Amino acid sequence: MLYIIGVRRSDLDRQIAAIASLAEPVRRGLYLYVTQRRRDVGREEAARALKISRALAAFHLDKLVQQGLLETSYRRLTRRRGPGAGRPAKLYRRAPRQLDLTLPERRYEFAGRLLARALSEGAAAAGQRAVRRIARHLGRNLGTAAHRSSNGNPLAVLDACGYEPERSNGDIRLRNCPFEALANEARPLVCGMNLALLEGVLNGVGARGVAAVLDPTPGSCCVVVRASHPKR
Repeated sequence: MLYIIGVRRSDLDRQIAAIASLAEPVRRGLYLYVTQRRRDVGREEAARALKISRALAAFHLDKLVQQGLLETSYRRLTRRRGPGAGRPAKLYRRAPRQLDLTLPERRYEFAGRLLARALSEGAAAAGQRAVRRIARHLGRNLGTAAHRSSNGNPLAVLDACGYEPERSNGDIRLRNCPFEALANEARPLVCGMNLALLEGVLNGVGARGVAAVLDPTPGSCCVVVRASHPKR
């Protein structure tokens, strides 16, 4: 069931404050560093990465937590146990919170959820096929444009689309689904759209020996770009 949730003034204030907090260069750098990792990040590591003091890193990381942009957990970073092992380290990771701020207010996500649900219900098979066809065509156009401007690098296209591509054990995994809210409403429809879009991108850039396949992983896009010929 779809629900229309009104945005209270306090919600708007919190969203503005969260986005405004990233205007500070060090804080923005720490946020980007943490979000680019697929694991929890400690204060020491973050400080070394940005070449700042641990105290300064801790200050800005905790500010990001206060704004709801990061989450924390506690864990020992060494195998030492018992007296003298020290306290568990405070670790940071990207929060699942999504910020959608438009002025004046627009509800594109709500419209997308309505359309996704409509296409997923009843005798909408033809509509779903049309979505995949259009997504594949759009992906091919994006890939073709990239082929002309950046030597056909599919990672650049996927990054520009918000998928946050990352090489992992020979695969290209997509750390983010730009359509996650829609996928929660109509997963088969959106996953099929994602697959068709990436197939089109690979076709447009002229990629050889790789294929887009469905391989759902929690916290990532449902599609993986994988070698279609393991020996190549």
